[in-house]
Amino acid sequence: MADIRLVAVDMDGTFLDDDKNYNRERFRQQYAQLKARGIRFVVASGNQYYQLRSFFPDIADEIAFVAENGAYIVEAGEDLFVGEFARQDIPKVIDTLVRGDYPDLNYILCGYQSAWYFSDVPAAYVEKMRRYCHRLQPVARLEEIDDRLFKFALNLSDEYVPTLMADIERYHAGVATAVTSGHGSVDLIIPGLHKAHGLRLLQQRWGIDDRQVVAFGDGGNDLEMLKQAGFGFAMANAPERVKGAARYQAPSNNDEGVLEVIQQLLEGRYPFD
Repeated sequence: MADIRLVAVDMDGTFLDDDKNYNRERFRQQYAQLKARGIRFVVASGNQYYQLRSFFPDIADEIAFVAENGAYIVEAGEDLFVGEFARQDIPKVIDTLVRGDYPDLNYILCGYQSAWYFSDVPAAYVEKMRRYCHRLQPVARLEEIDDRLFKFALNLSDEYVPTLMADIERYHAGVATAVTSGHGSVDLIIPGLHKAHGLRLLQQRWGIDDRQVVAFGDGGNDLEMLKQAGFGFAMANAPERVKGAARYQAPSNNDEGVLEVIQQLLEGRYPFD
């Protein structure tokens, strides 16, 4: 039987169904079994830590979170790692976003204390982002933000995503990396601070090898994590390039795909036999 010691899950499109819910009772029972066997549970998401905690109110202070696509890592309620963009690079990236040909692009800045938006951002976009950022505050100017900033969260039309990603690579290589989770959502992250980096820090802390890790994801921001894990599962609803990065496939997020595979793990069924 496979010696699994860590299960890592993306949230939107993976652990959560399209209504942003999951089978809490089924997971509660599974988590109790994972915990009894010494198998760690890690939430690895591009979303804000404070939002992610809200999905696991009973166990948030005993599990680990690789939040903000790996820029902020928390273990059992304690900070383990906090990334930060060099302050002088942030205005340069903003200038590209403002001057580029990306119609209807909106963005927020994500930091350790809060996420931030400029006061001229459309109200509808702000309300949308409040679902993902439980701490979100307005500012008039960048200089007003006294925070450690580690991510840009962007939204734009899907057709302009490739152009934007190419421009970020062209103008800001080594400063920011663009990753997409689909549906016009693009995150600009600190190079190398992706989900796999966060998992690796936790694995080193806990003495866990890649072959002992099960990871689930559905988006471009999951690629490194799925490749690194010994048991990488792309969701059935994931695009083909994500499926191509994973060794295995799970049922869709709307069919409790993650919980189905966790059940296979607990019962020692393929591929964990």
